[in-house]
Formats: sequence, C-alpha cells, structure tokens
Amino acid sequence: MKNLTLASITEVTGGRYSGPAEKLDQEVEAITTDSRKAGAGSLFAAIRGERSDGNSYIPDVIGSGAMAVLTEREPEEIAALLMNRPGADVEAVTAVMNFPIIVVESVLNALKDIAEFYRRQLRIPVIGIIGSAGKTSTKEMTAAVLSRKFRVLKTEGNFNNELGVPLTLFRIREEDQIAVVEMGINHFGEMHRLAKMARPDAVIMTNIGTAHLEFLKTRDGILEAKSEVFDYMDSNARILLNGDDDKLATIKEKNGAIPVRFGLDPDADDIYADGIVDLGLEGTDCTIHTPEGSFDVRIPCPGRHMVYNALAGCAAGLAYGMTFDEIREGIASYRPLKGRFSIVRTDDLTLIDDCYNANPDSMKASLDILAKSRGRRVAILGDMGELGEDSEALHAGVGACAAELGINVIICVGSMSKAMAKAALETVRAISESHPEKAEEDLPKVRYFETRDAMRAHLDDLLQKNDIVLVKASHFMHFEQVVEDLGGKT
Repeated sequence: MKNLTLASITEVTGGRYSGPAEKLDQEVEAITTDSRKAGAGSLFAAIRGERSDGNSYIPDVIGSGAMAVLTEREPEEIAALLMNRPGADVEAVTAVMNFPIIVVESVLNALKDIAEFYRRQLRIPVIGIIGSAGKTSTKEMTAAVLSRKFRVLKTEGNFNNELGVPLTLFRIREEDQIAVVEMGINHFGEMHRLAKMARPDAVIMTNIGTAHLEFLKTRDGILEAKSEVFDYMDSNARILLNGDDDKLATIKEKNGAIPVRFGLDPDADDIYADGIVDLGLEGTDCTIHTPEGSFDVRIPCPGRHMVYNALAGCAAGLAYGMTFDEIREGIASYRPLKGRFSIVRTDDLTLIDDCYNANPDSMKASLDILAKSRGRRVAILGDMGELGEDSEALHAGVGACAAELGINVIICVGSMSKAMAKAALETVRAISESHPEKAEEDLPKVRYFETRDAMRAHLDDLLQKNDIVLVKASHFMHFEQVVEDLGGKT
C-alpha cells in the first residue's frame, strides 16, 4: 500500500511503536479488522466491539504471519492475555513482546487517520454514493456501468459507515482506475468525517427520504447532514443528483460546481428516461436521453427505482467519457446483491429477497413492484428502525399502502409493525365498505405476529404453491432466516 509504512502509520495516528526498528520502513500490504484475514504483510487493527474484543485474537494474528498490530493495549497487556490461554509458554510471550505493535488511544479513530493519509497518496477518482435509500443498488449499478471501461474498486456489501469506509479505501490499489464508495450516515457530523477520508471527486445523491429521522429529525435535517460532503469537494467536482427529489432539487451550486440532474422530467433533468415499459419481475425497458443523444436499454431488475439507478449509472459513465454502448452493456450486466431485491425462484415459490434493510420509502417501492406481479402476492413485512417519534405513523403508512395496492396476504411482524397491521386492516375495511360488490376472498388478508419466530412457525399455513413472496424488514429483524425457511438459500 503506497507509502503506508509502519513509521508513517505511527506518525499519522499519533501512536507509539514497539518492536524491531528495522521494520519501520516496511509498507503494509493490507489492513484488516478480521483476524482470519490477517495474513503475511497485513496490519491487524484490534477493534473492541460489543460482542468480542479483537485484542484477544492478537496471539493468533502473530502466528499467522501478520506484519504488525494496531491496538489500544500495551504489549505487556497483550502478553498477559496470552499467558491466560491454555498451552501458553514463555516463547510465545517473548514473540509478542518482540512483535511490531502500534499503540493508539482509539483504533477506530486511528483507522480514519490512516485512511485519510492513504487517500491522499492515490490519484484515482473516487465517487461517493449518498442518499436515504437505494445507496447499495445505485453503487452496484454505477460500478457495473463503469467496469465496462475501467478497473473498478467498489464498497463490499454496504460497508458504508465510519469503519466500513476506511476499510473500503484500504482495498484500493495503484492498478485500480476508479473507486465507487458508499457513504451512509445517521447523525450530524458523520458525513464530514466520511468525506474527510474519501475526498470524493464526484458524488451521486439518490434521494432524501425518511430513514434516520430518529436522529436527524426532518427531511431538511437529512439534507443538511448529507450535504456536509460538499465541504470536502472542490470546483472540479461532479455532482450527480436525482432531480426529481424535491429536497435535492434545491441544490443549485456547490463550491462552483453545477449539479447534473437525472430523473423522469424532460423539462428539469439533464439526463432523463421515458418510454418506460414494465416487464414485471423480468425488469424494465426504457429510453435514456442525454445532452449527447439517446439510447434504448433494458434494466434487468424490476421497479421504477431501478430506472433512477440506471440513470445514475449513465450520468457517471458520461462524466467519465463512456460511450452509449458501454453504458448500455453495463446497465444490462447489473445483478442485485443477496437481500437487495434479489429474485429467487424455488420449486414452489418466487421469492423477492429484499430483507437486508428497510425504511418507509423502500417498503412502498417494493410493495409497488409486488403489486404489479402476476399471481397470488404475499408481503412478509417487519419492523423498520430509526424512525423516531413518527415511527408508529410511518409503519401505519406502509400497512395502508400494502392494502391499497391489493396485496393478497399482508403479514406484519414485530412490535412496531402492530401499527402496520392495524392500518392495513382499517384500510381493508374501508375498501370493503366503499366496494360492497367485492367478495371477501378478493380482499387482502392481514395477519400479525409479535415475533419473527412466531410467524415462521405458521409459514406453511400462510403460503400456497406458486405464491410471489416479498420478504422485507430492517436488518435487525434478521429476516434472512425467513428467506432460508422458504428455500431461498443462495
């Protein structure tokens, strides 16, 4: 890793080095917080988490051939840890005391300092992906497009926070030509810290929704917090944003950079789509119009939000000199990550695995796609987190939406989703009263379960062969277990 010697790491972190002096000028080859990946040439950062203490793995890391350790503990403390392990001996303790160790006040802050330093050594453009919803799918689409011309390094999964961003930056190598980095926040000041590390040359802003209202209070607060990124961008920066989002539409200019807008409005957006043809779960056809011309494309994943993702990818591709053919091929190559509206077909069901995370906007978008599917449609919906004082109303809004869309079976799971089920039932009753001609079997059925496991015990009774089943909730609900129950192992 360019210029990342043990000496420079010690300096930028304000740490104290302990170990052989001749090792100080050696460059580390990788930085990891996972002891299982701490192989030869790596720096292992010992993070103390809620469930485990990375320091307890330092003896294993030393034995695996790692170059050095970054820790908040003194070498003597680590040696004491080792002595408490079965089979420890003097030779092993001596190895610890002679091993390169950098002691810092905070490993997490040290990683951010190292990432900021390392980023300054790199000359490749970094694109930051920012927004309330759809960051990961936009990141994947943008990377898919850009990879048709460049060697692309992208965020793995959604490693988008104050630990994930530095770990992503550490994976960049000199042979990489462009990096696509997802940047997620839920507090004021976080975007400043992420942008200070990433120093993005371009940003794609997807939307300003209702995620993280618990901490950012209002959509204006969310816009303000995410706009902190501009403090670390200059006049040469590229700002690519969803021009159809009412909050993002207020961004006119930042540091002399004029935004490029993408969306569905030909009068307001620089890059827009029309001729949209919904192909159900097979995807969407549309025509994309740009200042340089137009082209037709098939987006291989359903939903109007995927049209916006394709437009974002197109905007990035044009910004970096790609042809229409390259952009079209990149969009066509897009594949969703597991848990991110991934469609899994089993012998009995069609599963829409969208269980990685959820907020009210993404819930409604997924329900809209489900509603347009042909067959008996089932939505298994769970609690959404970080919605603050409006949580009950926002859950209720999702329940009402599911019923209004005519989802055949609406299964609500979790303490917060009680409001979702109640609103769904009230909406069903209102539909029945206003349309007395509707038979009871044609109205949505609503079921509520307090826990995921209680619901799992009734899956066989709730589902029928050939159902189309959407599974969606915030990550803490662990609905991936539900997907596995239904045969969605991938």
